[in-house]
Amino acid sequence: MTPDLSAAVETFVQEAREQLEGLEGMLLDLESGADRDRVDAIFRVLHTVKGSGSMFGFGALARFTHHFEDAFDGVREGRMQIDNRLIDVSLRARDHMTALLDCGGDSPEAARLEASEEAASLLTTLAAIMGKGQGSPEASLAPPPAALPQREAVLRRWSIRFHPDAAALRNGMRPDLLMAEVAALGEAEIRLDASDLPPLAELDPERSYFAWDVLLTTAQPRDAIEAIFLFADDAALEIAERDPDAQATAAAAPAAAPAQPVRAQAAVALAQDTPAARLPQATAGSSENVRVPAGKLDDIMDQLGELVIAQARLHQIAAATQNADLESIVEEVERLVTGLRDATLSVRMLPIESVFGKFRRVVRDLSVELGKDVALAVEGGETELDKTVIDRLSEPLVHMIRNSMDHGLEDAARRQAAGKPTRGRVTLSARQEGGEVLIAIEDDGAGLDTEAIRNRAIERGLLAADAQPNPAEIHQMIFAPGFSTASTLSSVSGRGVGMDAVRSAVEALRGQTEIVTVPGRGTRVTLRLPVTLAIIDGFLVRLGQSVFVIPLAAVEECVEFEEAERRRDSGRSMLRLREHLVPFLDLDDVFARPPSTEPRRRVVIVKADGQRLGLVVDDILGQNQTVIKTLSIYHRNIAGLAGATILGDGAVALIIDVATLARRARAAQRQIA
Repeated sequence: MTPDLSAAVETFVQEAREQLEGLEGMLLDLESGADRDRVDAIFRVLHTVKGSGSMFGFGALARFTHHFEDAFDGVREGRMQIDNRLIDVSLRARDHMTALLDCGGDSPEAARLEASEEAASLLTTLAAIMGKGQGSPEASLAPPPAALPQREAVLRRWSIRFHPDAAALRNGMRPDLLMAEVAALGEAEIRLDASDLPPLAELDPERSYFAWDVLLTTAQPRDAIEAIFLFADDAALEIAERDPDAQATAAAAPAAAPAQPVRAQAAVALAQDTPAARLPQATAGSSENVRVPAGKLDDIMDQLGELVIAQARLHQIAAATQNADLESIVEEVERLVTGLRDATLSVRMLPIESVFGKFRRVVRDLSVELGKDVALAVEGGETELDKTVIDRLSEPLVHMIRNSMDHGLEDAARRQAAGKPTRGRVTLSARQEGGEVLIAIEDDGAGLDTEAIRNRAIERGLLAADAQPNPAEIHQMIFAPGFSTASTLSSVSGRGVGMDAVRSAVEALRGQTEIVTVPGRGTRVTLRLPVTLAIIDGFLVRLGQSVFVIPLAAVEECVEFEEAERRRDSGRSMLRLREHLVPFLDLDDVFARPPSTEPRRRVVIVKADGQRLGLVVDDILGQNQTVIKTLSIYHRNIAGLAGATILGDGAVALIIDVATLARRARAAQRQIA
């Protein structure tokens, strides 16, 4: 029977993709300084991907990575220097490795990529760089390379016990290749432990019975040994340093210079100190984290949502029966459900730095393309956000960074004339505020040209010529479809698509956008996003016999509604709230309901896109934990609705899309004006 390796290959692909994502950050770190630890870390990633790729049938990836690895081996040995040219080609090589990984193995697509002009160009460039470091004619014309300082080589002796899982061979593991990699680190004495081997009649040819004991003398650090066994899942592994107080130091020795171990004594000591079965210690830290498919988390969240609905129903029954014993149980269930909800939501939460880290490369590449010197600053990367929100953030943030760098930041000459540093600055920051996460993209450029935006809005019919909106409303015009003040198109921006895509993506996440700009000093665009998309705090309101939910994060206050305020002489629907006039919408009109006959009505004041808006309702029912359900395909495009939820009594309540209603109110005011 042919073993099914799909699960093992899938695990390799996931872990290799994570390694390559981390590799991009490591390469960018080299621009701020190439120390030995950074270079060693890059080399270990390349070595691991190469070895594991070969093991799991990614031959094209392994062959290409071998050339990439050779280049950094030259850096480690001091034969090459790290400069912008090497970093540039390394970033391109990393992208090519990712493309080869995405091919899923040695497929026709992988063969095409391996033979492509891009691959040939990368290998030629790598070879040229390596040739300069090896005394080629070109090298004589260049300054001597600034080699990395040679670290004093400290030879250590390591005792390694490796016992693969019984199913390791079925999953494609090659212990012989792993032992060969261990032996390449220095002087290794390897002993096979076959004590678990059964009689021939009971032998399963697909089962792993052997273990290996290794006494390794090397100058490589512990993590270099651990990296070899990175993909050896479920294996028992122990790595222990032997004789730490009797280390031999050879200052001028090469990094992997072997010492001659006393083989007889080492074998005796190894036999005494390594029992046949031992729990892994070196990999104990990795067992604290479990890789779980996102689909399973979604299933857990769906079940939790049903549990929250059932708990609300139970609470309602207890309130109606007024049974003291039942109410006590309901309180305990509510406490447990709340704890389970918080724990489940925390599992889905990820630090936003997983998104922020990708933009270092974006800024670097755009700086070259635009000919602008730009530095990226990141703040608040530890802020946590729901995984679903994080997955949808990349595209809008890329559009905003591109606009900041192309339109916002001036070129070096204009910045110098304005008394600014020639290097521009883009700051990407995140912080949590209540149930929302605020993500801001700020630049120190020229700021938005309010008058140019206004004129362009009038040209496109978005604004009446005699309208006098406030600056905040004018600035929101940049999110209109196809809106752009650029006089010429570029490969980066100018088509008026990017910021419209930003608003669409943010609204799909039930978020809001805010803009603050200061002429000559820069612009800050802030995205207000909910921490999670699954469960929100809702504000229940009533229209007739129907119940609607307004996201509590958008609610500012509630006031009584006076019929005298319903229509002013100007024809505008405005509400006087202390010293301000606030536009309002009657939800009966919005959803084409019969006019309300309630003698007293109320207005819920909400805020969206930096604008306050009043929503007229019949009554306010209070706050409720709301589990969001997606509307059917027949109803999801109804303007003003963001979803639905199920109340404790089993009734369905529609969730109001505040941002859409705010835009509707602005459009109505423009028509009246």
